[in-house]
Amino acid sequence: MTLSAAEFRKAMGCFATGVTIITVDLEGCVHGMTANAFASVSLDPMLVLVCVDHSTRTHAHLHAKKRFGINVLGEDQRAISEYYARPDRSHEHAETEAGARFVRTAHGTPMLHGSLAYLECRLHSAEEAGDHTIFIAEVEDVVVRDGDPLLYFRGKYRKVGAQSR
Repeated sequence: MTLSAAEFRKAMGCFATGVTIITVDLEGCVHGMTANAFASVSLDPMLVLVCVDHSTRTHAHLHAKKRFGINVLGEDQRAISEYYARPDRSHEHAETEAGARFVRTAHGTPMLHGSLAYLECRLHSAEEAGDHTIFIAEVEDVVVRDGDPLLYFRGKYRKVGAQSR
């Protein structure tokens, strides 16, 4: 059996995920990217992981800065996800084009206004894995708000439906 990249992508699309924006400050500018390859790793110490394609600008920024934010998007933040998923995005136009506004934490890390949750992270380790790097980070602070998440399933954005019984 020969597995194609398209078949693999289709199978992975069957796993519903939340949507995040990874944010990093570089020389006073907010840089970010949409990511759904994000997961909890450990409670003690509190660690999370995010997988980032080697070809993205954010990949180099995470290695250089070693501090970043993970913003879990709410159901009304689809435009922000789409904006930061574009390879040709210009960070200077995030607010005017997608409504993305940021505040800075005490460490200067950009936190997306209105996100469902925010995790402030310090890089713990990085592991090369194919065309991506798995960045494992220690969570130093969190902010959690009420609301429902933006979901991604089979190549489309979704909202939470009725509860299962």
